[in-house]
Amino acid sequence: MKRLVFALAALLLAASSFAQVTVKDAWIRATVPQQKTTGIFMQLKSAKDMKLVAARTPVARVVEIHQMMMHDDMMHMHAVDSLALPAGREVALQPGGFHLMLLELKEQVHAGTKVPVTLVLEGPDGRQETLDLQATARVLNSAHH
Repeated sequence: MKRLVFALAALLLAASSFAQVTVKDAWIRATVPQQKTTGIFMQLKSAKDMKLVAARTPVARVVEIHQMMMHDDMMHMHAVDSLALPAGREVALQPGGFHLMLLELKEQVHAGTKVPVTLVLEGPDGRQETLDLQATARVLNSAHH
């Protein structure tokens, strides 16, 4: 019995010491009929060093962490393995920078719709946890393809 109590106490301590990540202003770019890609944007802040290693949503078959950057006067976008979330610093996922890229959309994303998103976060020790949130669809003038 003592072993079980000790194991449960250790598990609770480990879970409570895992970083708290807060999310502000999560939104997804609304799409037009037949559009197969879009982006999700938000601000993330972690209490301790973490990294975003993956994400998923039921509206897309594939979700990648992407970075957009200028190179030789041209905008380039590419997938990255992870995004560092340094302790105490806000990290913006925004158009023209880091963002979540949704590929192979299963349906149109209509303005005002709330889309469920699961973030996969990893601590320095390699342990992962998930964070579920809702991203509200917004219409913008420029499409992200």
